[in-house]
Amino acid sequence: MIALNDYLFSGNTVLKILHQYSSDLKRSAIESRNPIDLVHCNFLIQIIELLEHNDFLTSQSNRIKEFYKFMTQKYPFLAFTFKGRIKSLIRAEEKFNGYILEYIYDYYQKNGKYPSEAEIKNNLICFRDLIAYRIVISLPVCHVTDESKLEQQEIEYLYDIANAMPEFLEERGFTAELSGVPTENNSEKLKESVRAYYKDHVIRSRPSGYRSLHITFYDNLARCYTEVQLRTKDMDDLAEIGAANHFGYEKMQEESRSRRDIIPVGECIYFDEAYERLTKLQELDLSIINVNMFKAINNQLINDGCGLFRGRQILPFEHLSRFQNDLID
Repeated sequence: MIALNDYLFSGNTVLKILHQYSSDLKRSAIESRNPIDLVHCNFLIQIIELLEHNDFLTSQSNRIKEFYKFMTQKYPFLAFTFKGRIKSLIRAEEKFNGYILEYIYDYYQKNGKYPSEAEIKNNLICFRDLIAYRIVISLPVCHVTDESKLEQQEIEYLYDIANAMPEFLEERGFTAELSGVPTENNSEKLKESVRAYYKDHVIRSRPSGYRSLHITFYDNLARCYTEVQLRTKDMDDLAEIGAANHFGYEKMQEESRSRRDIIPVGECIYFDEAYERLTKLQELDLSIINVNMFKAINNQLINDGCGLFRGRQILPFEHLSRFQNDLID
């Protein structure tokens, strides 16, 4: 079985690794008549296209920047950042194989049998976040008369920004996608006209404590999907360097093992292959891999200049709070 791990020790660039991995995977899929590996190969080609032909990102980020400018004018007292990234190769590979495990496991639990190849393939046409932007806001304490209300005020501004964003971006070539989440699960702070577009993890946090607002847009000019996340600084800290970050990794490993315990080896080849690929990535010692523009001392101390483990950066825009000595009503 061909796995990404086999290509991480030769000193190649991420792009070269993607070309070799996808080419070998396609050849193997044709020889073994494995339609899921062909879908996998096409998924890798999507990432290659993003890295090789990314002129559209200039147009996209410039239109995103218009919303940044809007925020600097409407909320001059807030500090905030806009971050953009292309999903890292390792994270994308983990997510693809994780989707296979989750779908087959859930289907088996519900129906007592395994899904067909067509059903698995259809479930894998679901990636909307290979390109993602994040808006992180913070209200400096100098603008607050009662610090006990700081979090509440920041969340009010977060929802206010969320209410304005869909219409603003749709005027600039984006189309907001329905989230598929029942609107009653979202906060009433979201206007009714936009509520169906959001996954509201602020009002309903994940078990890890992770909180964020998520919305997906289709960029009609660039002809691709992009996800936007909105968080306060405290929410971002929890997700990036706090308990939610560690919890998510541990939970993913635990879920993979528990699913493997339910589904015996050899009964579903697509589950077996996805499980082996995912396990190899989860157990990868980043300090011993050899990829150009990447160096790791261990799995925490990492200098990733190529988007192997951490997403490749598109942009950061940073707005520092103005009027530092003025209180905001």
